[in-house]
Amino acid sequence: MSKALIIVFVKNIKLGKVKTRLAKTIGNQGAFHVYSELVKVTELATKNIPTDKRIYFSDAVVNTKWKNDYKTIQVGKNLGERMQNAFTKGFEDGYERIVLIGSDLPDISSVHIENGLHALNNNEVVFGPAMDGGYYLVGMTKMHRSIFNNKPWSESHLLEATLKELNKENISYTLLEALNDIDTFEDLENSSFYQHNETLQLKVKSLIDNV
Repeated sequence: MSKALIIVFVKNIKLGKVKTRLAKTIGNQGAFHVYSELVKVTELATKNIPTDKRIYFSDAVVNTKWKNDYKTIQVGKNLGERMQNAFTKGFEDGYERIVLIGSDLPDISSVHIENGLHALNNNEVVFGPAMDGGYYLVGMTKMHRSIFNNKPWSESHLLEATLKELNKENISYTLLEALNDIDTFEDLENSSFYQHNETLQLKVKSLIDNV
């Protein structure tokens, strides 16, 4: 077993259950198509990294995704608890550097993930900031429960509040390159992921008129 671990959190791709803010503009079917493509981007970004991976699905394991990697289901009442449980299991199993990423980043690449793991050689914690004030990656060398407890999930000051607490506790951290996730139609239109995917554009545009 390697001493590093990559955890990927994935929402099961269900109509009406993914990218609900985006769906207000492009409909549930459009949001379904967009999230399906984002999951493919995430799978591709992690595919060739020679590091152990654990894929945590929101509801049910999908065996056609990440075919050769360990897959399980997220456990916990909220996002913080689910992430904390995944990290706890990783550390209990002997991993020394763990990074966790989501699955809705259009520009995520293996470089971002590997940079996160590398940053943990010199820091206790690493974050990949998201443009909306949250983060797309979090990594640790040991459990810091304060990162996950009583945090303003899905709010624009999530990362700010988390870093403030780490500073108070004198926990060393570093930040990676900031990336934009896709929550709104404006986010989607401005992403190169969408601009360079003509098939997705056609699907989305054909659905917008029906919203």
